[in-house]
Amino acid sequence: MNQLFTSTRYKTLFHTLIFCAWNLGLCLSATAGQPTIVTFDPPGSVYTAALQINSSGSIAGYYQDAGGVYHAFLRHPNGRITSYDVPGAGKGPFQGTSFDSINPSGTVVGQYIDSHNVFHVYLLTPQGAVTKFDAPNAGTGAGQSTLGWNINLGGEIAGQYADASNVFHGYVRSADGMVTEYDAPGAGTGPGQGTGTCLSGCLNPAATVAGTYVDPTNAFHSFIRDKHGNITEFDPPGASSSEPSGIDPDGDVVGFYIDSNGVNHGFLRDKHGRVTDINVPGAGAGSGQGTVAAAIAENGAVAGYYADTSGVYHGFARAPNGRITTFDVPGAGKGAGQGTFSVTNTPEGAVAGVYVDGNNVQHGFLWTPCDDDSDSVAGPTL
Repeated sequence: MNQLFTSTRYKTLFHTLIFCAWNLGLCLSATAGQPTIVTFDPPGSVYTAALQINSSGSIAGYYQDAGGVYHAFLRHPNGRITSYDVPGAGKGPFQGTSFDSINPSGTVVGQYIDSHNVFHVYLLTPQGAVTKFDAPNAGTGAGQSTLGWNINLGGEIAGQYADASNVFHGYVRSADGMVTEYDAPGAGTGPGQGTGTCLSGCLNPAATVAGTYVDPTNAFHSFIRDKHGNITEFDPPGASSSEPSGIDPDGDVVGFYIDSNGVNHGFLRDKHGRVTDINVPGAGAGSGQGTVAAAIAENGAVAGYYADTSGVYHGFARAPNGRITTFDVPGAGKGAGQGTFSVTNTPEGAVAGVYVDGNNVQHGFLWTPCDDDSDSVAGPTL
């Protein structure tokens, strides 16, 4: 699966995103209403990737065990962690199952790698029903794929697939199972080029998709596709490459772009096409440093991370009014490439993500006020 968030390419095939508590996590503040951090790993995990949190507080992701096999997990709002392996998933190193997106009703979409190292998509309902599918023109060789990155409340799924020539294409699957394939007009047609959606947050309730395409020069660019199939390509001003990472119900898109000096900048593009840069104070201005906006909630709240002048990562949450709060997970490493990565958020202000410790091991976290004792479970019964 993708070795997360070390810098930021959500487009290609799982491209290259201690205070550990195995089940309930550890609340690191005793003051009600104050921001707190819960850290977690599923039992048996040597590498944890928390990918998306829904409005009920369920966190979906995957972990890797000591044998190198991937397993999907769901962390419920009460802290209970359950794991899942879809039938047909391979059981060898770098094979297995992931959860990649969870909608408000608790339905998840993910992918699995079979014993021949081919990627497939599956849908899992809260009642435990499984539906598997592949894009009609997906390749069937090792490393080729259909990937399902996003699911909205209506059950529509957005993802990408690699064909037999290893060219990427986007698709949208309707709730009744019809798959529509598409390409951004500027996408290249060579291996590793083409069209794709971003990880976990680039499909809104209106079935508008935000994504990335790779042009014939292998540069990355952003696009928006509406439910009628109309595609708008864009790059923020000053970008040499750009990638979206989330879209809200109004059509506002967040992501990041890289300038001519190799510095990352977050961006917020509103539904009218106006772009606002997001640069966190304290972010470095060297190549590979800067700010990444990783997610946007329904109310416009943004979560992300930034690299300082030493290449250490820190999390941030940006309120709808633009106010930015930065934080670090206790136990996060302080070396280059280590630190805290905010990945996904809710309108209520909860942020989930991963942190990399001083031994370069990745774990999950939830940043939120520690005053909700809800035992509700919004996800599949696993």
